[in-house]
Amino acid sequence: MSKILLIEDEINIAKGIILNLELAGHKVTHVDKGDDGLALWKKESFDVLVLDLMLPGLPGEKVLEEIRKIDEKFPILILSAKDAAKSKVNCFGLGTDDYLAKPFDLEEFMMRVERLIKRSLWSDQGSVNEKEKYFFGENWVELSAFKAMGVNGEIDLTEQECRLLNYFFEHEGDALNRKDILKLLGYNEETSTRTIDNFIVRFRKYFEINPKGPCHFISLRSVGYLFSKNGREDIN
Repeated sequence: MSKILLIEDEINIAKGIILNLELAGHKVTHVDKGDDGLALWKKESFDVLVLDLMLPGLPGEKVLEEIRKIDEKFPILILSAKDAAKSKVNCFGLGTDDYLAKPFDLEEFMMRVERLIKRSLWSDQGSVNEKEKYFFGENWVELSAFKAMGVNGEIDLTEQECRLLNYFFEHEGDALNRKDILKLLGYNEETSTRTIDNFIVRFRKYFEINPKGPCHFISLRSVGYLFSKNGREDIN
């Protein structure tokens, strides 16, 4: 589940976008004014911004410019009736990642958003190269392809599984709190920590020779979990 901020003042367009994104499993927050959208972006955590240009209050170009002063990599898709080449050149110059002119095909829109979502999964990570296979034990994970090889063969991973695996890889050997993991995946504090336990059950099924006696995805009583690349013998 990715968190998407939509800043769009045309209500019918916004409704169609929200419906399709939510059907695809994403959480959408919608505002119709540029200044409100910028304030919300600064306050909360999102994975992608879908931004109209012709907005009441602060125009979309200014929202884009202000965001880029703070975060040069945050994924942004511009939606606009301004189809002129000058507008596109201006927005790309300001730092947008993509630009889609209205009216647009929803299937194309969804494809572009999904591409930006994949980019957002790794934008804040440094040491794990998502374009390469990450090996541990007899397993490997290729984050950019959402693929893995586990004890029973090849696996198609979900977006959230990849996000969580990447977090474990980046914090190999560290004790990870369940509530911190929930925040990473976009859940609120009221969500049961059993949600994380269910992910771990799946990972053990995928990657552990003995899921009941795991050596990579290890439980830490009253804390959470620890990932060990080479097995329990590496844990002090």
